[in-house]
Amino acid sequence: MTDSIVDVAGLAVGHFSDTRRPTGCTVVLTPQGAVCGVDVRGAAPGTRETELLSPLNAVEQVHAVLLAGGSAFGLDAAGGVMRWLEERGAGVSVGPVRVPIVPAAILFDLWIGDARIRPDAEAGYAACAAASREPPAQGSVGAGAGASVGKLYGMARAMKGGIGSASVRAAGITVGALVAVNALGDVIDPSSGRPVAGARNADGTALLGTMQAILAGELPAPFQPGAATTIGVVATDARLTKAQANKLAQMAHDGLARAINPVHTMGDGDTLFALATGAAGRSADLTLIGALAAEATARAVLNAVRAAGRLAAPGLPELPCASDFA
Repeated sequence: MTDSIVDVAGLAVGHFSDTRRPTGCTVVLTPQGAVCGVDVRGAAPGTRETELLSPLNAVEQVHAVLLAGGSAFGLDAAGGVMRWLEERGAGVSVGPVRVPIVPAAILFDLWIGDARIRPDAEAGYAACAAASREPPAQGSVGAGAGASVGKLYGMARAMKGGIGSASVRAAGITVGALVAVNALGDVIDPSSGRPVAGARNADGTALLGTMQAILAGELPAPFQPGAATTIGVVATDARLTKAQANKLAQMAHDGLARAINPVHTMGDGDTLFALATGAAGRSADLTLIGALAAEATARAVLNAVRAAGRLAAPGLPELPCASDFA
């Protein structure tokens, strides 16, 4: 076990991080096909192919899931993922061609640097080319490169977010999570209830504790909708139906609620996908798998901000990281 999503057999993960500004994308590849579900809880989502994942609709498997920065522009990166998969014969057979199915979700990182730079089809293709079964890098890479957290009191008091992964195993079933954390709220350690990264006090020297500040009467200013979002993938090697995969994605959001406060806001587009590769060769109790998914998701959120690096470069906002306040 590597404590990452690649502990789930049948998956590979690749990042692309843009060198021109902090942004990028991350792909979870399942070229052989995997059952997929989704649950969207935030009020400002940016997504692709989510309706196809409904149990009411026809396609049974997907071939990759893409997470990207760049706001809605970043959905373009899915075209590169499709091209990479098509070149390798992956996809649903439709007449003379195979059509790869690539659901995607994006987060808003256009605050950081030149907003005209965002993941495109070439970025998605590069993420696929970099994919492997090795534990994926965490922190300020891929879809987490431009992520930030604790923004309810403005970017001047925010901190660096990132992407993180984790896995858990019980009863012969493995469940993993990969989460890009770009939340309006604070990241909380569920074991202590204390913020690990989030909004800072007025002089920036300490973590504020957003909910404690709100309850004490320090109300945040109105924030622009769609300026945040936590997105991710949970995966299992158990066999699931599409209906079960959708329920798994729903249950995994409990992990976000444990580790981010507030979460699922009007400014977040929080979206989680759930993949089932079936590599374990058997089904399992969905209650158990859902509990494991929530646990892995919460751990992945913490790993994301703990691995993130400080952002301090000419022309970019200064965003300290969790290790600065450890």
